[in-house]
Amino acid sequence: MKLRSNFPANSAHAVTRRAQWVSLGIDPAELERPKVAIVNTSNDLAACFAHLDDIVVVLKEELHALGMLPFEIRTAAPSDFITNAGRGGRYVLTARDVMVNDIEVMVEGAQLDAMICLSSCDKTTPAHLMAAGRLNVPTVIVPCGYQRSGLSEGGESDVEEVFLRAAQQALDGKVDESLTRLADGAIRGPGVCSGLATANSMHMAAEALGMAVTGAAPVRATSDRMWDNVRRAARAITSLVEREVRPRDIITAGSITNAVRTMLAVGGSINTVKHLQAVAVEAGLDVDVWDAYRVLGRETPTLCSIRPNGPHLIEALEDAGGAATVLHELLPLLDGEQLTVDGGTIKQNATAARPGDGTVIRSLDGPFSTDPSIVVLRGTLAKEGAVVKRPIPDPGPRRFRGPAKIFHSREEGVAAVVDGKIEAGDVTIIRGIGVTGGPAMGMISAFIFALDGRGLASSVAVITDGQMSGLVNHGIGVGEVSPEAAGGGALGLIQDGDLIEIDLEEGRLDVLVDPDELAARPPFVPQEQVETNGVLDQYRATVQSLACGAVLCARPGPTPAQAQ
Repeated sequence: MKLRSNFPANSAHAVTRRAQWVSLGIDPAELERPKVAIVNTSNDLAACFAHLDDIVVVLKEELHALGMLPFEIRTAAPSDFITNAGRGGRYVLTARDVMVNDIEVMVEGAQLDAMICLSSCDKTTPAHLMAAGRLNVPTVIVPCGYQRSGLSEGGESDVEEVFLRAAQQALDGKVDESLTRLADGAIRGPGVCSGLATANSMHMAAEALGMAVTGAAPVRATSDRMWDNVRRAARAITSLVEREVRPRDIITAGSITNAVRTMLAVGGSINTVKHLQAVAVEAGLDVDVWDAYRVLGRETPTLCSIRPNGPHLIEALEDAGGAATVLHELLPLLDGEQLTVDGGTIKQNATAARPGDGTVIRSLDGPFSTDPSIVVLRGTLAKEGAVVKRPIPDPGPRRFRGPAKIFHSREEGVAAVVDGKIEAGDVTIIRGIGVTGGPAMGMISAFIFALDGRGLASSVAVITDGQMSGLVNHGIGVGEVSPEAAGGGALGLIQDGDLIEIDLEEGRLDVLVDPDELAARPPFVPQEQVETNGVLDQYRATVQSLACGAVLCARPGPTPAQAQ
């Protein structure tokens, strides 16, 4: 096969590469092999990444035995619980696109032939899928599994419970000894958070897209199933290289729709909306993912009820068949002819998967709910969109109308909760913290947990142009309003006391103020922003709106790999 990594033997590139690689112990006879980047996001900051270096060792052995020449490369990698400490969490979403650029620099700069990406915490999977779409070299995503938790092993807590209680106790300015004890027993092994938050959601989305081997997610980290998936991924990337099957053959409008259906069926993280939109943009697709969630949500039953949406643990979802079984049950609603990295179509793979058990994974005829688990709203306050996560089943109100009470930071909102300045019936708004205004979307989860701690979660609505953790599922919380306040959106024009209406049935988010009066108001002026002279300033200058997935460029043209 013709490989872009191989240069004429007497060329400067070939000779200098030989000098480097032979010095690393590579046999000169292997220098013509296909060169595969093992994209590793390992670091010592969080349990999410603790096992990835061990996976690299196995992958290198497998790939080498299959006639490939593997090279480990590393990228930035955030953990929401760790990396959110600086700049109000602004580095977390920023890191997604930094990772994409890291991968481009290493894979395109070295002209490697393929990638196998070790996906772990929340932003790594979307970053790997985005890079696959951008570079369009054969790629397999390897979901590296979720951590053992206290709840699954007879303990009292998992990381979700610690997250919630810590935010609530912080209202009183202290964390007591009992919470410290819970924290010490919440995480009992490497891997991502054990609920169906953003990491496990995106792992399943990768499988639904066809970019991970069948049966890859969710999976217990370091389990026999995970190691089997790793070895199958090595075989899959070898086949993709030989057959010259590229990500843009797999990531299509049809496969994006399949992933959206899957996320709606399992009640996945609301963060999957912007991430799948970003994947579509990087793959050169003209797909409105926001509208896909809005439309398909009304015709896609909810087949699973996994924490934090419902009572079942993620282990139960894996044991019931995981994404493969969900796709089996969803097959009548899917585009079954979409390709997958392991050679079959979605229809072939889903047909071979076992059916749902009727308890953890239900059928289309007997779902947990026919209401959408993720609701995209549009209206005068969100012309491009906003997103709401609903519990399964949802006992709460479908409509909410109340006066606006405006804050400009998570901290300001939490202080208002502590001081008793928020009342039942209020529509609380935290604005100016979107992708540009933040920049990179401030996280308001602590504010929602503070409301919950004061018993206000079900009687107060929350609206923000920032983001909420994939673990958040309390009351009516509307996130990622677009256009954002700092981008000229109506969210920046509303004033305290304006009536706001949220209608989950009709998918509307409106400000009940005369349009002429609203337009005549002075433009939004963001609070003073500290210049960092670093990556956050670069992000603010280049980020696109959420309607484009908050990517750092306009829709891309032909990639270097396509041009060859």
